[in-house]
Amino acid sequence: MRKRTLGKDGPDIPVLGLGCMGMSDFYGEADQPESVATLHRAIDLGCTFLDTSDIYGPHTNEVLVGKAIRDRRDEVTLATKFGILRDDSGAFLGVDSSPAYVKRACDASLQRLGVDTIDLYYQHRVDPKTPIEETVAAMAKLVEAGKVRALGLSEAAPDTIRRASSVHPIAALQTEYSLFSRDPEGELLDTCAELGITFVAYSPLGRGFLTGAIRKAADLQKSDWRHGLPRFQGERLERNLELVDRVTAIAREKAITPAQLALAWVLARGEHVVAIPGTTKRQRLEENIQAADVTLSTHDIRRLDEVAPAGVAQGTRYPEGGMRAVDL
Repeated sequence: MRKRTLGKDGPDIPVLGLGCMGMSDFYGEADQPESVATLHRAIDLGCTFLDTSDIYGPHTNEVLVGKAIRDRRDEVTLATKFGILRDDSGAFLGVDSSPAYVKRACDASLQRLGVDTIDLYYQHRVDPKTPIEETVAAMAKLVEAGKVRALGLSEAAPDTIRRASSVHPIAALQTEYSLFSRDPEGELLDTCAELGITFVAYSPLGRGFLTGAIRKAADLQKSDWRHGLPRFQGERLERNLELVDRVTAIAREKAITPAQLALAWVLARGEHVVAIPGTTKRQRLEENIQAADVTLSTHDIRRLDEVAPAGVAQGTRYPEGGMRAVDL
């Protein structure tokens, strides 16, 4: 697996990590034994950058990941997040990044993960009630205490990133980015490159669209939260499938899968960019990992820019409430 540096001077991490959210939440019922087997297989294949959060489950995904890596802790770069609040029923309760909550959240994540140190600790969403400087100062204390090695932000705007970086180095920014969601291009990606921040692309397969496996709403489990996402509804779904078909046609010409093409495109956006596609199955993991070896020519990238230009996807990434919490 090719590697890139985390932040300015952090450890090397694989260009493709593993998003673990779907192993516990959001995408319907998951096969827990297969999820654990997928985590083990990921480590075997060098896909050792693992991403979780305290809200996935809620609260159970960290436990799952922690148990899976218990005997292999030194082999992985472990990332988790705090700041979005959910109760045990799964209801969303808002955002809290107050200094007192930062410490409590970190201690709880350490306990659930069963580790002494979190390699990369993200603020999951910017808290409009708490100045980012106060939040990052509290996160920096976790670094001083040895509980956290590096700090990250998620879905933060360029000005917020700069303010955060003035308090403590920010190693990573995690934001949705794919052929479906090209909003980070321009100032956001440029800011990360300027400040030596690794850009971590989540949902690099467009929430599964770019695998080619989703052709209709009925392909999703009834409990799958994507039923509530604008891009998966009605006429927007049909229009978005036209984009998938165009990407698939290019992938066939290159004798790779559309998922591999989509991931290779993300990795070609800059040496400071990595991706964390999520999956719960070993077969899909192995397919995704092969994308790290795909080289795209200038011609390939130009064609993808033509068939999937910025803004081409129909519908917003999240419903209205979710969109109010991004790019702050």
